[in-house]
Amino acid sequence: MDAILQVLATLCAALFAGAALYISIVEHPARLKTGVPTATEGFRHMYKRAAPWQASLATVSLLAGLALAFSTRDWLWALGGIAVGAVIPYTLTVMMPTNRSLLGGPLLNEAEALALLKRWGALHWVRSIVSTFGLLVLLCALVCRTR
Repeated sequence: MDAILQVLATLCAALFAGAALYISIVEHPARLKTGVPTATEGFRHMYKRAAPWQASLATVSLLAGLALAFSTRDWLWALGGIAVGAVIPYTLTVMMPTNRSLLGGPLLNEAEALALLKRWGALHWVRSIVSTFGLLVLLCALVCRTR
């Protein structure tokens, strides 16, 4: 069972971190080059598709990491899982006001929308960095502890 949990924790963290890094490095900067109305519309479509998928990945990585920590008494699993899972409360508390404004708050003028899109990009980098840290910790638990 531990082997399955190791794969789940690490794979879900890798998928989450990879997607988050792609969004921060490639997708969002490219979106900003398309013009504010197109960027805002693109953000809305991306968000509605990505949010459930990324929340599920973070949740599975968190729960598998915690289960492994209790099963193996190796607290690196907990640290990695918690780091990946931490993006959920961060998103709900820090990013959600910006998300809501971009997703369908009152109609925004271009300057407001551009400011929100740029703010979102900066906030999203936190998700990218924290989830990548979590992935690295999980990889260390997987590789360093099995030698």
